[in-house]
Amino acid sequence: MGKIRVFLADDHRIFREGIRSLLDKVPDIEVVGEADDGLEAVTGVNQLIPDVVLMDITMPGLNGLDATRQIKQKHPSVKILILTMHETDQYLSEMLEAKASGYVVKTTTSRELVSAIREVHRGDVHLYPSIARMLVDDYLLRVKNGEEHTSYDGLTQREREILRYIAEEKQNKDIAKLLAISIRTVQAHRTHLMEKLGAHDRTQLVKYAIRKGIISP
Repeated sequence: MGKIRVFLADDHRIFREGIRSLLDKVPDIEVVGEADDGLEAVTGVNQLIPDVVLMDITMPGLNGLDATRQIKQKHPSVKILILTMHETDQYLSEMLEAKASGYVVKTTTSRELVSAIREVHRGDVHLYPSIARMLVDDYLLRVKNGEEHTSYDGLTQREREILRYIAEEKQNKDIAKLLAISIRTVQAHRTHLMEKLGAHDRTQLVKYAIRKGIISP
C-alpha cells in the first residue's frame, strides 16, 4: 500500500512548517502540497488530488468550509480534516454538511493528529473527543426534553451505552473492556444500534445526528 498523500492548507506558515516537519517523519504519510488560503487550497487539490487535506477553518479570501465544499463537489473521494483553534461545536454542523471527514483542534498531540489522518483516510469520521462528547450530551438533553423518543426509546440500555462510547471514538476492544463483555458482543450490539438508527458506519451515525436536529450550528 502506498503512502497517504496529504495536502496542508493553513495561512500560518510557521504552523504549516511544524506540521510538515512532523508528518515528514511518519513512514506512511507524504505531504504533497501546501496552501496559505482557501483559493490556493482548491487550486492545489485540483492539481494534486491528495488523499487527505488538512484544512484550516479560518483563512483569508475563501475560508476552510467554503473551500471544503468546493473540493468535495469536484473530488468526493478526497478526505478533508478541518483544523481549528476552538474546542467547541460551533462549526460541527457546517463541517459535516460540507462533507468534511473530521474536526481536529490545533492543540492536539502529534500522535492524535497522525491517528486522525489515518482514520479519515480509512473512511471514518474523526471528532476531537470533547466535540464528540458535546454531540452526545446534546442528544441526551434532547431526549430528556422529550425529543428523539422514537429512535432513542427503541435502543436497549446496552446500545445506549455503546452509542456514547462510539461517539467518544472508543474502539470495540476498549468498549468490551469497559463493559466487561466480549468484542464479538460489542460488534453485535453496534450492528443492531446502527440498524435501528439507519446508520451503516460512524459517518452515518454523525449524519443521523445532524438529520434529526441533535446538533445545532
